[in-house]
Amino acid sequence: MKKFNGIKSYQMHKIGVTMAVALFMTGCASTPAIPAPTEQMAVSRAAVSTAISAGGNEFAPVQLKSAMDKMDGAERAMGGKNYGLARQLAEQAQVDAQLAAAASRAAKAQKAADAVQESNRVLRNEINRNSPN
Repeated sequence: MKKFNGIKSYQMHKIGVTMAVALFMTGCASTPAIPAPTEQMAVSRAAVSTAISAGGNEFAPVQLKSAMDKMDGAERAMGGKNYGLARQLAEQAQVDAQLAAAASRAAKAQKAADAVQESNRVLRNEINRNSPN
């Protein structure tokens, strides 16, 4: 057998394999298992429910649909035990649902403000019509 600085090649091979196995085992041991994002899923479901209650179907249908689609994807990922993807989709669904709820509240507020302005306009017209010139 050949010698490489006093070490036989099979010893070098043995050392290399041992180091590779040790590195592999260290890599596997240091990668923690991702826990199921059950809390995030519940928070996201609640956000979608809030968006629906806020009138998301009427005032923010695109954002609400996006939230619901992402929530469905998160549910499928949970079923497949792909917890990283499930968490990511659930977080995105939560943000989309919060956007839908905020957009719905803003649209309702604008609708109420428009109604008040219209009422004021009608009252002004009535006052002007009944006042002596």
